[in-house]
Parts: sequence; C-alpha cells; structure tokens
Amino acid sequence: MHGDADLAEPARLMGEPARAAMLVALLDGRALPASELAAIARVKPPTASAHLAQLVAGGLVTDRRIGRHRYFALAGPEVAGAVEALQLIAPRRAVTSYSQSATARRLAEARSCYDHLAGRIALDLADALVAEGAISPLDAGEPGRLHATDGPLGVRLRLGEVGDVGTTGVRSRRPEVRGCLDWTERRPHIAGRLGSHLLAVLLADGWVARVPGDRSLRVTAAGREAFAALG
Repeated sequence: MHGDADLAEPARLMGEPARAAMLVALLDGRALPASELAAIARVKPPTASAHLAQLVAGGLVTDRRIGRHRYFALAGPEVAGAVEALQLIAPRRAVTSYSQSATARRLAEARSCYDHLAGRIALDLADALVAEGAISPLDAGEPGRLHATDGPLGVRLRLGEVGDVGTTGVRSRRPEVRGCLDWTERRPHIAGRLGSHLLAVLLADGWVARVPGDRSLRVTAAGREAFAALG
C-alpha cells in the first residue's frame, strides 16, 4: 500500500534551470549525448554529468552507452507529458532576437512532443480526423479510440498500420489514442500509438522535416499543400 505521490521529488529535479533545459531538449524523443546537453544547458561537462546523474536516479531520464559516449533520453511518454504540462503554467520567456522569434513561431506551428506531433498543425490534423470519423473528439489526458481507417485521410496517412505491437515485438501498453494537452494551443493533440504513427508518416512522406538544434518541425512545401487541403 502506498500513500500520496511525492510531488516534491520530481518538482525538485525539474526545478533546477540546467536540468529543466535538458528535459525540454529531450522532449522530441531523441537521445542526446551529455556533451550536447551540457551546451544546451550552458553548463560545463562535469556539472552536466552531475545533473544527468540526478535525473537518471530520479527516474526521469534513461542512459545508454554507445561506443565511448553516453546518450540520454526521457524515461517515457509520462515524463514528456509532465514536462509539457508544466509549460502550460510556466511564464513565457521574453523574445529578444529575430532568431528567438523565428524559433518560437516554428515551435507554435509544428514541433515534436516526445514521439508525436504538436502545435497548430497537430490540432488541424486532429480536427480533420475527428471530422472524418476516424477518431472521437479528444480529451486531454484521456484515452481515445481509432474508429475507422478507410476514409480518404485515413488511407493517405496509412492508419490501418496502427497496431498494438511495438518494434520490440511486445504488445504495447500505450493507449491506441490519447489526448495530450498542447501548451501553445491549449487544446489536446493526438498522442498514443496513433500519434507516434502519424509523426513517423509525416516525416517519411516529407510533410514535415526536423530542424537541427531544436524540436521544432519545418512544414515543407508539400506539407503546406497537404495541410491546406485538410480545411
């Protein structure tokens, strides 16, 4: 039997600015080396190592060694959801340069949220799938359901390939569909296995492309044409 959750411990880990910067940098679901995370957090490598050790010990981050380097990633979608949720109530930083402004616009339009799509484009896609009857309207934090895969958009996005067995061959315990509250739009976008599938398809089909250095996604010319057709 367990008592109430100890919110103070993950809050302590997330509350240090360098560790918070590292967690946000890992929100796109990729694993990054300690050296890159140190540069992002603007701390020296030994300091970064100490912070990462605390995040690993606290269960927020996992690490694995590849060759001579250690790579770090968020421990799972629950951690990503917690970091994303905190962004809803966090004060916004002042934008003081053109570069920061351009990054903010890209993040608001399209970005990766762990392994799925977020931003205005994600909301447009969710609305289109609801309108087609492929999914039910989303509730933040709640599981949903994939109803149909044979509509025009469902066929184009290969929704029939959304299965319940992951790449490891083990049946996934992730919900098929889940509403994830979007911190820029304040409405839920699509997470779960469907969300992961959609981002993979959009990247593979060239609708969006990753932007080096941050988790924003660039909507390509082909993607803009495809997303415009959703309306």
